[in-house]
Amino acid sequence: MSDFFLVGSMVLGFLVFICLYRGIRGPGFFNRIVAINVIGTKVVVILTLMGFIYQRVDMFVDTSLGYALLNFIGTLAVAKYIERKGAI
Repeated sequence: MSDFFLVGSMVLGFLVFICLYRGIRGPGFFNRIVAINVIGTKVVVILTLMGFIYQRVDMFVDTSLGYALLNFIGTLAVAKYIERKGAI
C-alpha cells in the first residue's frame, strides 16, 4: 500500500510542475493565480500522502492543514489587492 501512495505522490509532483509551467507562462494574470492555488492544493494532498507513507498521518495532516490555511489566506490577499487596484 505504501508503494501506491508513493506512486500517487510522484504523479502529483509531476502535475505540480505542469501547473508551475502554467503559473510562469500563463496567458493572463488570473490564470497564473489559479495555477498557484492549484499547486498549493496539490501540495496539501502530497503532504497527506506522505503521512500515510511514513505512518505519521497525524503530524502530516496538521502540517497540511496549516499549509492549506496559508494558501487560502494568500489567495484572499491577492484578491483583495486586485480589488483595491481595480480591474486588470
